[in-house]
Amino acid sequence: MMSAIKAVFFDAGNTLLLPNPSVEEVCVEVLAGRGHHPPAEELQRGLERAERYYEERYWSDDTFWASEAEAAAMWSEMYALAVAEVGVEDHLDVGRLLYEEFGRGDRWALFPDVLPAVRELHGMGMRMGIVSNWDARLPGLCHHLGLSRYLEFVISSANLGQIKPQASIFHSALGRVGVAADEAVHVGDHYYADVLGARSAGIRPVLLDRWGWSPDPDCTVITSLGELPGLMRSGAVQP
Repeated sequence: MMSAIKAVFFDAGNTLLLPNPSVEEVCVEVLAGRGHHPPAEELQRGLERAERYYEERYWSDDTFWASEAEAAAMWSEMYALAVAEVGVEDHLDVGRLLYEEFGRGDRWALFPDVLPAVRELHGMGMRMGIVSNWDARLPGLCHHLGLSRYLEFVISSANLGQIKPQASIFHSALGRVGVAADEAVHVGDHYYADVLGARSAGIRPVLLDRWGWSPDPDCTVITSLGELPGLMRSGAVQP
């Protein structure tokens, strides 16, 4: 028989946080401030190029997430590629500006289902925290967004020098709240980092699949965080 769940850990991006108002709109604002006004379709192509760059970097060597300097450089390079695609000559400077812009709390928002679910879990006595591949600015963003009152910790990979799916970053989370691995659940949107990472530490994973992109995963799946409190009450989470 599995132990009762006492703690819930969350991923950050695409699980709790999303860009505000959107990556495209933030880029338009920053570019306009530098005197650049690219057509929307060209900017979209640039952002698609940036996304491909990120995926290639991530799947070839994801260890940049363990270093603040390397994470900052990756973000800056990614945005520089996007704006270079629309003919911005000072693309390196603009890429760094965009990286800095996304360090502001008002450039992020919570998905609508986050606070209701977190409040309910808090009322149930769940110990909660964040375990995310992110740069060192993540704790400040979470505080700005009103999450700090419900969380006991925010672990960003760059702060800790450890990355998901390594078991060590999840072991650090368990140590923060003093629970056993089989008493914790980790919720995230990324199968490799979140599901496999949680399992590597003996934590039960829950895959948040907001957009139905995972056709047949071998784990517990939810499509909204609104499902999470009921799932925690039932304890019906696959190992």
